[in-house]
Amino acid sequence: MAAKSPVLAALVLLLSSAQLSTGARRRMELYQPDPADMLSYHNGSVLHSDIFVSVLWYGSFTQVQKAIIYDFLLSLTTTPQAASPSVAEWWDMIEQQYLSKAAQTTKHTTTRVMLDTTQVSSDDGCSMGTSLTLAQVSALAARARPRKGGVALVLTAQDVAVEGFCTSQCGLHGAESGAGAASAYVWVGNSAAQCPGQCAWPFHQPEYGPQTPPLVPPNGDAAVDGMVVSLATAFAGAVTNPFRDAYYQGSSDAPLEAATACPGQFGSGSYPGYPGNLKIDQASGASYNANGAQGRKYLLPALYNPSTSACSTLV
Repeated sequence: MAAKSPVLAALVLLLSSAQLSTGARRRMELYQPDPADMLSYHNGSVLHSDIFVSVLWYGSFTQVQKAIIYDFLLSLTTTPQAASPSVAEWWDMIEQQYLSKAAQTTKHTTTRVMLDTTQVSSDDGCSMGTSLTLAQVSALAARARPRKGGVALVLTAQDVAVEGFCTSQCGLHGAESGAGAASAYVWVGNSAAQCPGQCAWPFHQPEYGPQTPPLVPPNGDAAVDGMVVSLATAFAGAVTNPFRDAYYQGSSDAPLEAATACPGQFGSGSYPGYPGNLKIDQASGASYNANGAQGRKYLLPALYNPSTSACSTLV
């Protein structure tokens, strides 16, 4: 999911205290995969069954902005499902193409993503300051207290700088180091005041590449709708390759994963700099490819399909 051509794709940043895998959009040259080295399963652990998501808001977010993120999480496995194409159908691609196929080594039951309402917290005052290292992001994730087999979600506000944010990624996923690591985490930043041309694309004019008009964001907030794209990308990586030993392509230290293997693709006919053919909301003119909870609409990244060795989109 890139804001430029070169497109944004995956980056892994290593810390001594944590394993970090890309779930982020990153600036890089267009990647041409070697057919002999396609994304595949490496017999490691995936997240499955009930995945509880704890949330830590770091810095100031409005209630509307929080609702956009919450409704996305609730849309992943909500019942009843939204109209097709839906966020739940996007999640079902992950379920069918990744999680259920890992059942050959992991006892598998239908996976549900559930918001852990007992572990939702805010740090409006930015107790660690407004310039964070990745080690501090990991510490914030630990503060979110994710359940075993769950995901801690750390969201940083527009005035919070994070190591590597804008220059190399818009978000990422990781896990505590060691074979006994029991949970994963995802961090995503709000790019509104720092790099909307990179991390809010295609809802903002790209900083580089073809200067096509930006799309109208489905929830009326270009930066937060961009955060959803990065969150979906990182979350897909967090559940399918939480400890860097499950589904990936290339080096485990710098893997391409379920969504980062399809950078910048959202709809049919997409290519770097062009998001593809999308749905248009007739009332608002907003572009989207997935219906969600509470009548919301979202733009979600394409997912790599290991069965077809191709990127799959909802529209």
